[in-house]
Amino acid sequence: MASAFSSLALVATTVLSFCALASEPPPAAAADPELLARGKYIAQLGDCIACHTAPQAPQMAGGLQLQTPMGTIYSSNITPDPDTGIGRYSFEQFDKAMREGVTPDGTNLYPAMPYPSYAKMSEEDMRALYAYLMHGVTPISQTNQEADMSWPFNMRWGLSLWNFAFVDTQPFEPDPNKDEVLNRGAYLVQGLGHCGACHTPRGIAFQEKAMSDAGRSGKHFLAGETVEHWRALSLRNLWTVDDTVQLLKTGQNRFATVSGNMADVIHHSTQHFSDGDLIAIASYLKSLPPGKDDLPMPDIPLAAAAPDDLFSSRGGLGYTQFCSDCHRPDGRGVKGLFPPLAGNPSIASANPTSLLHITLTGWETAQTATHSRVYTMPGFARLADEEIAEILSFVRNRWGNNSSPITAKQVKTLREQLNPQTTDSTAFETPRLANLLAAANADQVIRGMRLHLQTRELLPNNVGNALNCTSCHLNAGTVADGSPFVGVSAFFPSYAPRAGKEVTLEERINGCFRRSMNGKPLPPQSADMQAMVAYFDWMKMNTLPGDKVAGRGVGKIDTAIKPDLDNGKQVYAEQCAVCHGSNGEGLAREDGSLVYPPLWGEQSFNIGAGMARTYTAAAFVKRNMPIGFHEKFPLGQGGLSDQEAVDVAAWFSQQPRPDFPDKVKDWPNGGKPVDARY
Repeated sequence: MASAFSSLALVATTVLSFCALASEPPPAAAADPELLARGKYIAQLGDCIACHTAPQAPQMAGGLQLQTPMGTIYSSNITPDPDTGIGRYSFEQFDKAMREGVTPDGTNLYPAMPYPSYAKMSEEDMRALYAYLMHGVTPISQTNQEADMSWPFNMRWGLSLWNFAFVDTQPFEPDPNKDEVLNRGAYLVQGLGHCGACHTPRGIAFQEKAMSDAGRSGKHFLAGETVEHWRALSLRNLWTVDDTVQLLKTGQNRFATVSGNMADVIHHSTQHFSDGDLIAIASYLKSLPPGKDDLPMPDIPLAAAAPDDLFSSRGGLGYTQFCSDCHRPDGRGVKGLFPPLAGNPSIASANPTSLLHITLTGWETAQTATHSRVYTMPGFARLADEEIAEILSFVRNRWGNNSSPITAKQVKTLREQLNPQTTDSTAFETPRLANLLAAANADQVIRGMRLHLQTRELLPNNVGNALNCTSCHLNAGTVADGSPFVGVSAFFPSYAPRAGKEVTLEERINGCFRRSMNGKPLPPQSADMQAMVAYFDWMKMNTLPGDKVAGRGVGKIDTAIKPDLDNGKQVYAEQCAVCHGSNGEGLAREDGSLVYPPLWGEQSFNIGAGMARTYTAAAFVKRNMPIGFHEKFPLGQGGLSDQEAVDVAAWFSQQPRPDFPDKVKDWPNGGKPVDARY
């Protein structure tokens, strides 16, 4: 989940102003393209865009809000507008504001502006940045917002004393005992990168306890801090050089995916760094000795196993239901899509703030050149405090994450501070798999649940392809509009138009084995069939025949919508292929094990399956695919338009797939749907 270089938080605000003077702007000099390019790169090293750009607002025009315990402050307009920006600044005035936090009219900036770090910049870099801001940025007329700070923090004169005590205005001096790469890394980390602004513990006066790794206080540098309800982890010797470079360049590595404000830092800043600078930063961080509280990073085995108590503990069953589809039963995630939990530092951190924050409010990946598509995790604030505590305690003590459990009180405390909003208004009641343990026939219903979840693994003689029941009945049949099992057994026996007769629940289940899984039926009285039926009965809850169950089935889609196969092929390539393969083959790991199922070919459903019908498939796709697309509970699923869903469903449903031998027996009394494949 989260982890990396400097979580936006404290970094994010150059506050009140680089306010304008009532003097003429400096004369416009001919802009040297090489100097401007250098200045733009310096601005990226300093992450100026992320800090000085409000959401959906012009770049560098300020207005980004930062909530602090002392009040609210706003980033300033640093465009060259002469009246509301910095267009009248001389270089000397700009340099003083950057190094000392003092504007031309003598106003002290709040130290949320990381001028104690920028003080280490070389004059060459400062002049390049000045040239870029003056001549490479579009002027925007936008008045700065006054900070809304409580007393006595609204009295800025006290900042002069703070600066006297804590600010060293001397530029960075290379360490003669370190090579060029380490010195370059130290310069970037301590100065322009201002990593310590988030990752170094703060003292009683809100000062960073160390501005570098030198001296007695150097042990505190980058040792981790909690900022805006995020835990900025210790960066001291955290990963290998290659791992750190990969994270800063792409937003992901084999241990973690950035989250929260750090996603903006990667997007606007570190992904643009040169390879040489990334290596320098990573090498410097690797050279720092671990802090006393830092955890060693566990090795992640290539083929991890699911925990032994995955199906016998409340935390394990909660994880199975709400987490494993993305993070997988073995905790290794899905490479390039969803982060691993095994060996993830935010999972194992002694301070679980980031883990709790992500769970309650959600997460999204950083958009980078390497990973241009953003994936999301919805917030799980709909779950009770105790449920979240059970699940997070489970993941914090599995796969080498030997960390303390989470309590419901910890969840409750952060929930009250964050006040996460839940926008899902569906009346669907999501059954909790963890409650299976309390059933009188717990062993049987858990076996039934597992047969739906692990059908191919547990019933290899009955499944003829690579699918499981949960391939269509999401999260073991617990997702609204994902063909859930809630209430289903109350409606059987019932008339089935396709069979032309009344069928039992056992017959309906066997229909799926023969069609969707292209396999063989289970004996109706077998222990496994009865376990599956018992699971359905547990899911019935209080449903009576004739009741309407919210979220039942996959919904409907208008059959008047005509498919555009060319667009369907394009939608598939853009939205579906990443999980289901360019040729519909599904997504497999290095060892050949499937993560997500194939959509056509010999290992997919046959032409007798409901999903082989265009409008049935379109309704499923409309409400359930892709996953990780936005923040809909519980998989971030759905997001395509009706037309896109019809187009892509028509395209993949008509791809080659196995025949169904008994197709001639279907719909004996008429009523064949218009989109039937035969």
